[in-house]
Amino acid sequence: MQVTQLWRYPIKSLAGQRLTSATVDELGIAGDRQWALLDHDTRLVLTARRVPALLFADPVIDGDEARIRLPDGTVSADREVLSDWLGRPVSLLRATPDTRGRYEIALDEADPDSEWEQWHGPKGVFHDSTQTRLSIISEGSLGAWDIRRFRPNIVVSDAGERNLVKQDITVGQVRLRVMKHIDRCVIVTRPQPDLERDLQVLKDVNRHHHGELGVGALVRDPGVVSIGDQLGVFPGPDPVEDEA
Repeated sequence: MQVTQLWRYPIKSLAGQRLTSATVDELGIAGDRQWALLDHDTRLVLTARRVPALLFADPVIDGDEARIRLPDGTVSADREVLSDWLGRPVSLLRATPDTRGRYEIALDEADPDSEWEQWHGPKGVFHDSTQTRLSIISEGSLGAWDIRRFRPNIVVSDAGERNLVKQDITVGQVRLRVMKHIDRCVIVTRPQPDLERDLQVLKDVNRHHHGELGVGALVRDPGVVSIGDQLGVFPGPDPVEDEA
């Protein structure tokens, strides 16, 4: 397998940015999911599960500062501007070492009025899984689907990433522990610029891929990963206590 695409998503659930090379630290790709929109009424981190409009906005990153380019072209981090856009009181929040986002998902995604389950993500970053700081998907798994529906960090050639779970791998200078298959939710069906809403995507993922596509990993050794790097399984046994 060879790295064919690299992505980061500086602001949770907003559009991604393609990279040619990326520094990876213990939190994942540098700058990935370092900001999020916080709903002040619910104290939840907003995602496109609840607010599909997020996928139509772009992150604008300038050093340590982040703003959002709204669909009408406005670029702002102002709380009132962002709240008017989404119709709810929100603010743009940057993660700190102690930040733990709280997230939600509908227990029955076919019924928007169903009960929603809530949980906390890891500290220091707005990932919504404690077992993922970096996600990998293969071109073989993607097929004809648009990559933006699945929001991975690393796209690799060929297929077979499912077989990497519970193994250590190397990608460029980086060593990862592959922790889990990634469960897919209604986000993969959401409309995006030049992409229509498509409920069939999730139906096909459920039918043909057991509801999963791609794998999530934790970072064991930081470093740099670039387009063209090879992915390899780390040689020899090297037990590690997996994070719950």
